[in-house]
Amino acid sequence: MPTLVKKFNPPRWRAVVTVNGNRKEKQYPDGSEKSRRAAERWEEAQRKALKTPEPTVTDSPTLLNLSNSFLDFVKERQSRQTYVEKLAVMTRTIKRFGRDTEIADIQVADAMKFLSDQNRNRSGYAANKERKVLVTAWGWGKKYMPGFPDGPCPFQVVDRFPEQRQPRYVPPEDDFWAVDGVAEGQDRVMLLTFLFLAARRGEIFRLKWSDIDFAGNTVTLWTRKRAGGDLEADPVPMVGRLKQILLAWWEHRPIKSEFVFVNLDETPFCKQYLGLPFTNRQHLMERLCKKAGVREFGFHAIRHLTASIMYREGQPVAVIQAVLRHKSPQTTTKYLQSLGLKQTQEAMEAVMGNRGPGKVTPIKPAVEAQG
Repeated sequence: MPTLVKKFNPPRWRAVVTVNGNRKEKQYPDGSEKSRRAAERWEEAQRKALKTPEPTVTDSPTLLNLSNSFLDFVKERQSRQTYVEKLAVMTRTIKRFGRDTEIADIQVADAMKFLSDQNRNRSGYAANKERKVLVTAWGWGKKYMPGFPDGPCPFQVVDRFPEQRQPRYVPPEDDFWAVDGVAEGQDRVMLLTFLFLAARRGEIFRLKWSDIDFAGNTVTLWTRKRAGGDLEADPVPMVGRLKQILLAWWEHRPIKSEFVFVNLDETPFCKQYLGLPFTNRQHLMERLCKKAGVREFGFHAIRHLTASIMYREGQPVAVIQAVLRHKSPQTTTKYLQSLGLKQTQEAMEAVMGNRGPGKVTPIKPAVEAQG
């Protein structure tokens, strides 16, 4: 209840409230009955307020907060290439909006302007890729970051842009065998492994000898091309020709490693990576294609070449889908329930088993080091 403080002249009423260790007080101008009743009302109001405090308002994370946290997650869970691509998107976004911009302050009009600039200056495909990464980052932040705005992602509200994508270059089969003809040692083994497994680059670079079942004629590829970025095992058939090639490489590989393919280059620039698995082979295909005199193509084009060969040879789309291991939600059930590994093995053997020169070129013990 209020206290009359007589040390003042005139005396004054003082209201004091303490709830859960929180103390508040207020002085009134005089000792009148009016001031006493006002002090009582104030105390009552303060008691109610302290017993039912307003929720603490948490500031919205900044764009830099979101970028750093999201990219840390991507770096830990997904491939290096995916991390590099998403890093580039978040870097461009921060450059446009500012690192200290709060997420809650980014409006649909801002998102539309940013993506429209990407469409105009780069392409519709680039703008849509940018949009996809930002929508993913926004969803991640909403799920994991405190204080993240509850509203819709402004980038997702923006409609996708029309795309005019150029078809991926897939080399003629003769061009592949021309490159195979000039490749040596580990390089040749790697190229043929790409072809006969229709594998992705990261899957080949991660391949270990323990993933190869010579008795069962299968190879287990580990892929991150799934939702969440977790490594997932994909057993794939190994045709007889590839089995011979890999057995020969196992026998004569110059560096004994758990990985099938490692750096063998002892030049000053690469020597520190000697014996380590590859993370990239930036100039290999450029060098080999130039040496063979054919238009340059990359590792992923070899994967598409395998699919195109099988299609031309009359294999059903379901078999090709299984070989490529495209597992979108719409296709996983359709193809995996109706297609077993044995049927895929037979299809791969029938079409791919006799590709290339009739004679398997032996790998000599003295293998020239290839980087």
